[in-house]
Amino acid sequence: MKKIAVFNVRDEEIEITKKWSEKNGVELTLIEGQLSIENVHLCEGFDGLSLSQNTKVSEEVMVKLNEFGIKQIAQRSAGFDYYDLEAAKRLDIIISNVPVYSPESIAEFTIASALRLIRKLDLIDENTHQSDFRWQPSIRAGLLNEMTVGVIGTGHIGRITAKLFSAFGAKVLAYDIYQNEDAKAFLEYKDSIEDVVKEADVVTLHVPATADNFHQFNYELFKNFKASAYLINAARGSVVDTEGLLKALDDNLLAGAALDTYENEGLYIPKDNRENGIDDALFLETINHDKVVFTPHIAHYTDVSVRNIMNIGLDSVLEVITTGDTKNRVN
Repeated sequence: MKKIAVFNVRDEEIEITKKWSEKNGVELTLIEGQLSIENVHLCEGFDGLSLSQNTKVSEEVMVKLNEFGIKQIAQRSAGFDYYDLEAAKRLDIIISNVPVYSPESIAEFTIASALRLIRKLDLIDENTHQSDFRWQPSIRAGLLNEMTVGVIGTGHIGRITAKLFSAFGAKVLAYDIYQNEDAKAFLEYKDSIEDVVKEADVVTLHVPATADNFHQFNYELFKNFKASAYLINAARGSVVDTEGLLKALDDNLLAGAALDTYENEGLYIPKDNRENGIDDALFLETINHDKVVFTPHIAHYTDVSVRNIMNIGLDSVLEVITTGDTKNRVN
C-alpha cells in the first residue's frame, strides 16, 4: 500500500483525509507541525508528502528528502513561495500547489473587505458600542457603483473578483502581464500598475509572490494613489512593503487598507498567540493602525476551500507517485 505523510493537519481536516484515504486505498500518516530540518527524519519510508507550509523549506531539508527517495512535495495552497524551486529541481523533487480550490471564496471576501472600508463599518461599530448613534460626515459613505476598482492580477481569483465588482456597477480597470481576452467583457486593461492606481478608488491585489514583485507596492507607488483610495491585499504579504504602507497611510496618501496577509506572518498565523504574545513591532503597529483592517489570512477559509485544498493536494501526491508527474507542478 502506498504511504503518504501529511503534515500540519487541523482537526477539521481529519475527516476529509480519512475519506480520501479510504477512497484511494492509500495509507495516510498525520504529522503535527510544519516540515523542518528538526522533523524531516519522520519522512523516511514514505512515498510522498502533503504539506501546508507558511515557513521556508530549506535546501538542507530537500537534500534529506532526496536521500529518502521522496520525489515530490505537494503544498496545500495556491502560494508556493516557501520553496526554492531551482533547488528542488536539482534534487529531482517535484513541487506542486493547489492552483484553484475556490476562487469565489477569496473574491467574495475581497468584496466584503471593500464594503467594510467604503461603508466605514468599523467606525460605525465603534460608535455604536459607545452609544453614539449620530449621522455625521465621518461615517458617511461613498457608493461602490460610482467608483473605479483596480484589479492587479487577473488569474482565476482576479477575474472573478473583477466580475463581482462590475456586477455592483463599478468601473473595473486591471493590470496583468498576460491579458485575458474573456475578461475584457467586464474590465479594461491598462498598460501599467501606475495607470490603474491613479484612477482607482479601490485597488485589490491578486498576484502570486515572485522575486519581481517583492515590495512592489511601496511608498513611492502609493504616491500615485488617490488620497481617498483603499488598498486590499488578499494575495501575498510580500507584495506590500508594510512600513511603506503605514507611512503612506500616516501621510494621507491613501485612505485605508484591508490586509488579509502580512509579509512576516509565518510565526503567528494561523496560531493562538494570546498566551505568548506577538514579538514583532511592525506587525503590532499594522494590526493596531486605525486605518488598517487586518484579518488573519482567512479570505480562502470556507467549507468548499477546506475540502478542495486537502483533496486536490493529496490527489497531486498520488498523481506523482503513480505517473511521475502532476498537472499542478510548479517547477
